[in-house]
Amino acid sequence: MTIQNKKGVLLLNLGGPEKLEDIRPFLYNLFSDRQIIRLGPSFLQKPIAAFIARRRAPKSALNYRKIGGGSPLRKITDQQAAALESALAQDGNFSVRSCMRYWHPFAHEILPQLVAEGVKEIIALPLYPHYSIATSGSSFSDLDQTAKKLGLKLNIKKIHSWPTQQQYIESLTAKIEEGILSFAGEEVEIVYSAHSLPVRFIEEGDPYVDDMQQTIAALEQKTGRIGHLCYQSRSGPVEWLGPSTPETIEKLAQAKCKNLLIVPISFVSDHVETLYELDIQYRKLAEDLGMNYKVTSGLNTEPLFIEGLRQLVLMES
Repeated sequence: MTIQNKKGVLLLNLGGPEKLEDIRPFLYNLFSDRQIIRLGPSFLQKPIAAFIARRRAPKSALNYRKIGGGSPLRKITDQQAAALESALAQDGNFSVRSCMRYWHPFAHEILPQLVAEGVKEIIALPLYPHYSIATSGSSFSDLDQTAKKLGLKLNIKKIHSWPTQQQYIESLTAKIEEGILSFAGEEVEIVYSAHSLPVRFIEEGDPYVDDMQQTIAALEQKTGRIGHLCYQSRSGPVEWLGPSTPETIEKLAQAKCKNLLIVPISFVSDHVETLYELDIQYRKLAEDLGMNYKVTSGLNTEPLFIEGLRQLVLMES
């Protein structure tokens, strides 16, 4: 296979601050994205984003300190990219890279590198199984705008969502069954915790919740167990999807639930939402309420999950 046949694969993700001094500029990039949050009139978006980033950075730093001083998301995504590139070696000439939305490596850094390798076709694979304009949609827009701005002639194919991808469901099922076994036969409630979104997005037609429900239906069919869907990581004075994860934990405690298995349904990689919010903050809440609390680990570089990503790429190539 010649270099002209090389295809690029971009694993799209949010990104995260890798050290404490990255937190403020990362938050600024996040809140500057008018596609996901509108801060006053458009000309005030960036000044308000700078103000919010400055105010929130110290509190965020406390959380990141508790998980080692930074987000592991880039490291994990790079490992996923390397594992996927290795898995695809049998199928052709692929170059697989991480591409983050709000922190390095940005699209403007990665796209010229792929072009220099002779890549003319790119498969954009979001590490978000469930489509939302706030995640996959924002990354897709950024890719298109960056390619146009840099004058790159690229054929960019987009994988919009994959809520029932076979190996993804099988990987999550294995995590759930492993978690259930750890309770040694006692009754356990399964809680699916997803990243929240402003209700406005859903009202405007965002398919995020529908995609999520497809995943949960597939898991319930596999496991034979019904779970509770709730949402975490709210921020800002807007109406968010509910119920929240803390509210759900408290409600189950009131119902005399003793054993709780949390499944981070919208996260395929461990980062601050799983390592701090779920594994530290909400654990304390549940244990203070007298509950035995466990969280399934991220799929990260599980071979079965990487095979699922391979299948997604091959369907588009």
